[in-house]
Amino acid sequence: MQTFSTNICERMDRSQELNEFKRGTMMSCHLCNMSIREISLLLNIPQSTVSGIITKWKQLGTTATQPRSGRPCKMTERGQRMLKHTVHRSHQLSAESIAKDLQTSFGLQISTTTVCRELHGMGFQWQSSCIQALHHQVQSKCSGVKHATTGL
Repeated sequence: MQTFSTNICERMDRSQELNEFKRGTMMSCHLCNMSIREISLLLNIPQSTVSGIITKWKQLGTTATQPRSGRPCKMTERGQRMLKHTVHRSHQLSAESIAKDLQTSFGLQISTTTVCRELHGMGFQWQSSCIQALHHQVQSKCSGVKHATTGL
């Protein structure tokens, strides 16, 4: 049994995905009859990851990343930049008018719900103008009642 003191790869983070070179190196070592533990020590990758890649190769015949489940995002990075630019250009727009503006100017088919969700994800503290108007009406009615009861 050989011990390996050199690490070919740096330590892998949890969220980092293995590139094709690391996967190919793992498969080359496996085909040279190295154990999972030896491959793990050599590449400084957890044994469970090495085992998973080898199992995937045996079952599917490939080590490539498979498509993930779930609906793909509607907004691309470019669309998010356009949305941010539109909001910075005019702060008083409602979600409906922003969606219409993006549809006419840039050809993005996007709903008002998606606009609100994306702006919230970008960190904007934002409400549509109709909600703001309703909020002001409620405050004015409440302040009128307070003035009537206090006599001011």
